[in-house]
This record gives sequence, C-alpha cells and structure tokens, in this order.
Amino acid sequence: MRFAAETNRLEAFSDGVFAVIITIMVLELRPPLGTDLRSLTGALPSIATYAVSFVFIAIYWNNHHHMLRASRGVDGRAMWANFNLLFWLSLVPFSTAWLGRNPSAVGPTALYAAVFLMDGVAYAILQRALIAVNGPDSAFAKALARDVKGNVSMLLYVVAIGAAFFSTLVSDVIIITVAIIWFVPDRRLEPLIDINRK
Repeated sequence: MRFAAETNRLEAFSDGVFAVIITIMVLELRPPLGTDLRSLTGALPSIATYAVSFVFIAIYWNNHHHMLRASRGVDGRAMWANFNLLFWLSLVPFSTAWLGRNPSAVGPTALYAAVFLMDGVAYAILQRALIAVNGPDSAFAKALARDVKGNVSMLLYVVAIGAAFFSTLVSDVIIITVAIIWFVPDRRLEPLIDINRK
C-alpha cells in the first residue's frame, strides 16, 4: 500500500459540503404568493425536482460515507478525486433550480441528466483512486471489482440526456429509475468498515 492519510478530515469536510448542497437546494424553493392549497400547484415541479435531487444527494452521501470508511486511507490523488466529485455535486442545486422552474424544457432536463452523469463519472474516478491506495489485491478492490449498478446508472444518464431532446418526460422517468436502483444502498463495502476501524 502507498502512503495514505486517515480519512477523517476528508470525511468531515465532505459532510460539510453535502450539508451546504442540500441547504442551497431548499433555499431555492419559493413559496407561492397565494394562501390556498391550489396555489401550491405552480410550485409542484420545483418541489418534485428538489425531492429527486435530495434523494440523489442522500444516495451519494451514504455511499461516499461507506466507501471512505472502508478504505484504509487516502492519498493526494484520492483527495483531488474527492474534490472533483464535490465540484460536480455542487452543481446539483443549480441544475435542480433551473429544471424546477422549467420542468418540460429540453435544456434544463438535459443539463440535469448531464450533471448526474458527471457525478457518476467523478464517483467512479474516486473509487479508482481509493483502489490504488488500498492495493489492487485488497479486500477493498475486490469488493468494488464489479460495479454493475454504477455502470448501468451512467449508461442510463447518457440515454436520459439524449431522450431529453425527444421527450423530457421519458428523460425524467429514466432519472427517477436510477434513483430507485440506488435507493437500496450498496452493501459491498459494509463488511470492511468494522475491520478497518478496529
């Protein structure tokens, strides 16, 4: 194994960024001017987009937490890969707000899917960086050897980007499908967490 520092500082910093991302997203929600329940109708697309984005951020936080806890440590490459992931995740509030205001527009829908695609690519880069830290023959590397859900998700994001130009509804359904796929957490790394923390 190469030089590796503890993951605690990286986890704490990342958790703070995740919290800020969620905070920014909720601050983008604007209450309706009316006071009756019917006035909420205009806000429903923004609320729905926020809910989907919130679930995605929660999924990334959950899996990011497990992956860092299962790793023996991080090195400089992994730290930069983590910053790359946080950069793309930090664009989620922007794409969420734009799509929430324009739920059936092609541009916002395609961008929304593209941001999630880049989140997935950045997460895969971080996985590779952490595998290098732990070693190619480590239990960590073996646990991440087959990333079927990750690869399928990125393929679906590409399809969702293309679909946005023909049917934004189809693109939305594909994006929600990815969220459903990941709603059950990735448990491949859980057995390693207790081992590394002893």
